[in-house]
Parts: sequence; C-alpha cells; structure tokens
Amino acid sequence: MNDRYDTGDGGYGAGPYELVGYDEYGQPVYRQVPAQQAQQATYDPYTQQQGYGYDPYATGQQPPVPSYDTGRPSPAYDDPYGSQAPYDPYGTGTRHGAGYDPYGQAASSGQQPRVTEQAAPIPQQAGPVEHPHAPAHPEEPREEGERDYHTEQFAFVEEPDGDSEDVIDWLKFTENRTERREEARRRARSRIVALLVVLALVAAGGVGYLWYAGKLPGLSSAGSKPGATTPVGAQKRDVIVVHLHNTGKGGTSTALLVDNTTTKQGSTVLLPNSLALSGDDGSTTTLAKSVDDDGASGTRDQLDTVLGTDIQGTWRLDTPYLQNLVDLVGNIELDTNTDVPDPDAKKKGAEPLVHKGGAQTLSGKMAVAYATYRAPGESPNAQLERFGQVMQGVLRKLSSDPASATVTVQTLAQILDPPLTDKDLGTFLARLADLAKSGDYKTALLPVQADGTLSAKTGDSVVKDILGGTAKSPDAGSAVRVSVQNATGVKDDTEKARVALLNGGFTFLEGGTASGATAASKVVYSDASHKPDATEVAKTLGLPAGSVSKGTVSSGADVSVVLGQDYKPAAS
Repeated sequence: MNDRYDTGDGGYGAGPYELVGYDEYGQPVYRQVPAQQAQQATYDPYTQQQGYGYDPYATGQQPPVPSYDTGRPSPAYDDPYGSQAPYDPYGTGTRHGAGYDPYGQAASSGQQPRVTEQAAPIPQQAGPVEHPHAPAHPEEPREEGERDYHTEQFAFVEEPDGDSEDVIDWLKFTENRTERREEARRRARSRIVALLVVLALVAAGGVGYLWYAGKLPGLSSAGSKPGATTPVGAQKRDVIVVHLHNTGKGGTSTALLVDNTTTKQGSTVLLPNSLALSGDDGSTTTLAKSVDDDGASGTRDQLDTVLGTDIQGTWRLDTPYLQNLVDLVGNIELDTNTDVPDPDAKKKGAEPLVHKGGAQTLSGKMAVAYATYRAPGESPNAQLERFGQVMQGVLRKLSSDPASATVTVQTLAQILDPPLTDKDLGTFLARLADLAKSGDYKTALLPVQADGTLSAKTGDSVVKDILGGTAKSPDAGSAVRVSVQNATGVKDDTEKARVALLNGGFTFLEGGTASGATAASKVVYSDASHKPDATEVAKTLGLPAGSVSKGTVSSGADVSVVLGQDYKPAAS
C-alpha cells in the first residue's frame, strides 16, 4: 500500500496535495498543489503539522489556506515578513503595503492571475461524493475580488431542539393523563353495568322464588305451594302416627304428623276416637278401642286401610314424656281457648293452672294439663284440638337441625315401637320444626260422621288433599254392624258375644261395659230396613224375639245390643 500523497497519479494526477476543506458529508477534501508553488515551497515539519494559515516560526513557507470552493483555484498567502506574499485575510491575492485594498483590489499591478487548482481525494481514500441529481453550477460572471460560495461548501448540522423535546414530553403526559381518565371512566361504567346486572339477577331470582313458593302478592293464592301442580296422588309424604296416652285419667288422643316433601307443607291431622276401623277378620272397631286392644302395629295397619295412607311408624307419647319434651325445648307459647284448673289443687276455686288468652307461655306441666283437658259438656273433639295446638307449639320450639332434634328425642329415654328409631324420629321432627317456624304448617281435624265413617265429600278435604289417600270406611252393605254393650256383670260375655256374631257373618263393634247389671237383654234398630237384621242378631245370640225393638242405636252401628243377665252364651 502506498501511503505517500505525491507518489504517482493514481488516477488523480501527480504532485503533492493540500487540505482545502470538508464536503457536505464531513469528508476532507484535498487539492493538488500547483507546480510553481511546489517549486517555491520548502519542507517545514512545523507548518505541515499546523495545517493552515499562520506560521509561528517564520520559516518563510506559509501553508496553503483551505479553500471553501471545491474545484476552484484559491489564492496563496504571501509571507507576512516579506519573503512571500503578504497575509491576505480575505484571500483576494493582494499584498499588504502600498496600494493595500482590504476589499481585494490590487493597488499597482491589478488583479493577479488565478492559479488553476484541482480538488482531489487522497489515494486509498474515498473521493468526494457527488450527488447524482446535483444541479450543475455554471460559471457566473462575478466582480473582481468576490469569492465564489456554493451551498455544497457548507455542512448544516441539525441540532436537537430542547424545547421540542419538552413539548413532546408534555404532549405525552397530557395524552397519558387523558387516557388514564378515559380508562377510569370505562372501568366505572363497567362496574356500574355489572352491578346493575347483578341487581337485576337478584331481583329476578327473588321474584322467581316468591312465585315458586306461592308468596308473590297478587299472583298467588294463600294456599298455593311449590309442587302444587303435581297431582295429589303423586306427591311424596312421610307420615307418623302419634298416640298420646293419659296415664293419669286414662284415655288416648291420636294424630297424624305429615311431611309433604313435594309441596313443602307440614300438617297435623287429628283423628277422633270414634273413627271406625276394620280389622283383619272383618270386624269393625273404633280407633280408641284399636289403640287399647290391637296395639301400635294393628292400629297402624287399620288406619292405612281406612285412610289409604302409608304410615312409616308409631310414636307412643305418654303424658310424662310430653311434659319432659316441653321442658326440654324451653316452654311453648299458645293462644289458649279456656282456663284449665290445676289437677293437683286441693281447694275448690283455686287459681287455674292455665289461663285463657293469647300468647300464653306453658311449661311442661301446663302443656299436659291443657292438651288433656275436656270441660264438662264439651265434645271429645275440643280436647283433641287442644292436643293439636300443643304438638304444633312443640314443633315451633324444637331445633330444625336433625342432629340436635335427635339428641332431644334421645334425652327423653323412650322405648320406641319398631321400626321407628331415635334418629328417624329426630330427623322427621326436625323437618316439621323447620316448616312450623316458617309458617308452612297447619292443623286439621278429620271429619267423622256419627257412625264413625267417612263420607267422600267430608273426607276429601283431609284424606285426599293432605294425606293423599282415599277414604275406605267399612262398607255398610258388606255386613251388618252390631254394637254390643255388656251389662251381664260377667266380663267374658263380651268376647263370647263377639265370637258368636263374627261366626254369624256380622261385624262386631265394641260398645263397652255398662256401669250396672241389667236383667233383660235388648236388641235395638233405628231403621226399619234393619229390623230383619235385628231379629237375626237376637237368634244368633240366643235372645228371645221379644227383645227386639226400634230405638236409638250407638254411633256407627246398624244394630245395638245390650246383654243382660238373661244372656246365656252357647257352650264352647
């Protein structure tokens, strides 16, 4: 590689080179020194290092002045000390001294001839870049001493504007703040819309629940319940029969506890003791008699036959257990309909144990007295309805949690009739307690006719709607129902008369035992159509034909018989 500037022409001509300036791209521009100047020039290392202009060591050789016009000759400096041309700060080619013209005009010799100069790049260095579309600059006439400048002689550097950056930053800040505000508004609108949607869904759900529960005002009837559209026979019910045994005065009270799981409705159905039931042998008896004689299982089966129900278990509740149950749940509140005297009071006219009035708080002892009380002259159903009030009051105070209710049942320490268990009873009572607290509970009395049977009209409101069954009272046409009262003074005569009548094809009804003995027997019928039946009954029992007469018969019977001391049962 040739590092010398004056070796060969290299395509650029021969001779030494000097720096004349920089092009528009910042590249150095050189030119070839004219021959006449090259002969006069002597090597001065200090001048070459200085670059241009002033010679501080007065070597007599001035370096060439850079030219700002590429391709045009530039006048040389004279020696300011006399050895060369004087210093010409404006490059006019004139000398200081006589005739010095600061504007470039020669005083004596006129304009000096221009020396043709040529800008050329250094070998091994890229030459000046010429723009392909740069317009040509033709020579224009100019005055003497006037320098020729063109735009390509200058390099314009665009300096960054600090103010512009500040403006940009401010615009960005304003834009970001506006975007944040808009985003906050969008989020707020989204939250409001979401809240409105949630409120609408809650309102719709609430209205739907009220409609489904039958509690929507103006759109549902008072008695409508969920699942009411389901056919009555298809509704699922859990039923338990409870027998209250009065261990002090005797007697029983019976009710059915019903949990309709389809309609979410609980009920207590009160069963009068005069309800006629049919035994397995075809005999007819009453509910009270069945509870005493046939026990829990026999009575439950007979009730299923008469009412068309499916009773899952029997709960025998003696009065001491009822008292303990009320005390365990923490007393009950009832609207009592009568004053109840204290059974333990020794003085007549003592303060009643239970007062008549609304929202009366009853303890266990008070609840038992109220549930078993029957005032003189009242019907048996009055006492039965008070028992129903107590049962519903207990359910309102009992826990709705199955586990807690089971613990309450277990605390009673009862021996339950199989297949009912403590857990089954506790779970069942907890469900009824939940319905009683929510108001979805009612108490109804089963309507029974004078003869103890159920008519289709009076039985549908309870048997069909609440129990989902069909009334099947003993068919009056199947066998003649005979009520027998024992007045012979011999207890076994009742059983002997029962066997004789069943063998004769009659239905036996227990009429109880008379308080005193009667000498003559009586066979009574009320309807003339039953006179032949009465005559046949007398023959079956071995009574004289004169004992048959027309009169009043006991409830639920076609023929009533009073066995007197003239009754002679057949030898077995």
